[in-house]
Amino acid sequence: MSSSRINTWRIVVIVLVGLNLRPVLASVPPLLDLVLAATRMSDTVAGLLTALPVFVMGLGALSVAPLRRLLGEELGVVVGLALITAATAGRLWAGNTGLMLATGVVAGLGIAVAQALLPIYIKTRFATGSSGVMGLYSTAIMGGAAVASVASPLMAQRASWLEALAVWSLPAAAAMLGWLLVMRLTAAAQEAVPIADANATPSPVPPSALAPVPTPRSRIWLLAVFFGLGTGAYTLVLAWLPPYYTALGWTPVAAGQLLGAVTAAEIVAGLLVSLCIGRLPDRRIALFLAIGALALGLMGWILAPAALAWPAAVLAGLGIGALFPLSLIVAMDHARTSLEAGRLASFVQGIGYLIAALFPFAAGLIRQHLSDLTPAWILMTLICLVLFAMASRFRPQPATR
Repeated sequence: MSSSRINTWRIVVIVLVGLNLRPVLASVPPLLDLVLAATRMSDTVAGLLTALPVFVMGLGALSVAPLRRLLGEELGVVVGLALITAATAGRLWAGNTGLMLATGVVAGLGIAVAQALLPIYIKTRFATGSSGVMGLYSTAIMGGAAVASVASPLMAQRASWLEALAVWSLPAAAAMLGWLLVMRLTAAAQEAVPIADANATPSPVPPSALAPVPTPRSRIWLLAVFFGLGTGAYTLVLAWLPPYYTALGWTPVAAGQLLGAVTAAEIVAGLLVSLCIGRLPDRRIALFLAIGALALGLMGWILAPAALAWPAAVLAGLGIGALFPLSLIVAMDHARTSLEAGRLASFVQGIGYLIAALFPFAAGLIRQHLSDLTPAWILMTLICLVLFAMASRFRPQPATR
């Protein structure tokens, strides 16, 4: 099989993997009232249902270098998908708080391994078009969340809420099988053409070859905090938008559809980033537009949550959906090689997800003590001002350093 055909199949399975990195998180918020009634957990603990997996995702990303040396990118993604499949299937028996939290931790570890290794895989196999593939991958992540948020409450009407959460193990298992198939095709192609080319799977890199990333330390931390604050908006909306509206009298299905509108807008934004990012060497233009859309959406939920629910959802979704891939792309702009990309992606995502994990937990505390999530939206709007200031520092990197 030609290298171009193999790359096409690689893109297909990358999208399949991306689709399965969020249903384990996005399926819970529309059903949170049912989960709370069955498990009797508090709002603060409910915030941990999203915060703990995201926190583990951060820890996993920070420790991905040993996994890469041990497993490599391809087998590492298989391990990540296997953990996601097992954890999601385990929710069929997770009718108490402890088991629900445990499945979230295991799933978070699987997500961490897969999404920390995939940027390295993309940078290595698609050196000249990695930004576009990264945009497709990020869009697929949002797409999986959209489907899960809309479909889960509908399935819960026809089955138990446990079954509605566990069913997402099936597409995760399918993605794992697809990834294994492409691994087999790649291996067969390499055996047929032993001479390495730009698209061939690279040989394992010895630890001594992992040279430090030359980007200044302060810049790396700026990238990580920026990614964390932007992703914090995503985890906050993902975890608490449906409960915010069920508290206003909406049904779980309607609240799930509203979250689905957010994630549908995220998909559109991700596709736009994928199509247009190559024409914008100065990423700040896109970053300012994304942050502005997010801030306007949040203000809609604050000022007129009933009248502006849907327009605000679209605006917030456009902002969040653009911020996620843009944050990764801006980080990858600082990497000169795939090795640097791997180290940078691991650190930025690791610290970023640790920061983002605080947002749903803090919102749970706010809701438990104030019985209202409006202060959480106000706080996130103020953080958008911080994001504006940070984004202004991301001037285009020089061609050589």
